[in-house]
Amino acid sequence: MSLTAIRIESVEVRYGPKTILRIPRLSIAEGEILAVIGPNGAGKSTLLQILGLLQRPSKGRVFFDGQEITGSSDLVALRRRLALVFQEPLLFHGTVFDNVALGLRLRGTRRNEIKQRVELWLAKLNISHLEGRSIAKLSFGEAQRVNLARSLVLNPEVLLLDEPFASLDPPTQASMVEELQNLLAETKTTSVFVTQNRAEALMLGHRLAVIIDGQIAQLDTPQNVFSHPANEDVAGFLGVETIVEGRVLSSGDGLSRVAMGQHEILLTGTYPPEQEMLFCLRPEDITLLLPDSRADLRLDANVIPGTIKKVTPLETQLKVVADCSFPVTVLASKQAFIDLSLAKGKHVLLTFKPSAVHVIPKRLPVTEKP
Repeated sequence: MSLTAIRIESVEVRYGPKTILRIPRLSIAEGEILAVIGPNGAGKSTLLQILGLLQRPSKGRVFFDGQEITGSSDLVALRRRLALVFQEPLLFHGTVFDNVALGLRLRGTRRNEIKQRVELWLAKLNISHLEGRSIAKLSFGEAQRVNLARSLVLNPEVLLLDEPFASLDPPTQASMVEELQNLLAETKTTSVFVTQNRAEALMLGHRLAVIIDGQIAQLDTPQNVFSHPANEDVAGFLGVETIVEGRVLSSGDGLSRVAMGQHEILLTGTYPPEQEMLFCLRPEDITLLLPDSRADLRLDANVIPGTIKKVTPLETQLKVVADCSFPVTVLASKQAFIDLSLAKGKHVLLTFKPSAVHVIPKRLPVTEKP
């Protein structure tokens, strides 16, 4: 059984009459990477401040390494067991080496050991060649690598990261996420990674917490959260753009036939007849076809007709919105769009597997999976 690194119970943060964070319980195991995502202002950074002992909750208890630290008078010693990395590097004037060595010097580490540990982490983050360079001459990506090295050189028990790659260009961002993933796997450092980037959360997190309106709306593995969002708010934030009300008509043999708008479709799973539910479709799970392609489809494929209403170019794909008596958003490759001669006003078929339809019962209570 995994040991718990940090645990919070009945934590609330209030500013005047407004409650901005309410977490009944959250435990983070030793060596675990918890990714935290949510809209702006949802309370993600406030949670990180509580975990980093930078802010006391208005109510509740915080435990570190099994001991309650709420109200502790020795927070400085406790904070030394943690390291925080923010979106802005916040480096001081001097060389790369001096910045990475700062925390070790403040802790009275011997000079030889400082040299060895700093050089080790400069190498791990591929910035050994920058050792003597002034901070003022670094790119933003290089500065953030120095920021990470300055935290990791301390061998923290818990590493807290607040959107550290949000200001980087996409190629640098992708590279640093992969490097951080490898480093955390190597060191087995307990980590909390706050981000708004869904790809980062999927790649890094052992578990994923979705915070909406100051509460954990869902807590599970990233794969389960993305595949089975707990409610409409979570689904919308995670990029599920088609959410339609419908009704179960019949069930049997592991499938349910449902009415969705003016159409009947099949979905995986059995549900009580007449139950009203929300049916969700991710844009990447839908394929566009021409009307004369119906004969080529599998018998169990869902097919609904639609008319293209809007086309939005993306970096490598096109986002297509089709009117099917309700709007449906589809991601199509640019080549497929050309091959099918698609355009606004054209009639198409939208096809998807029964397993691609995710069901959210109406008024589903917010749940947290341990």
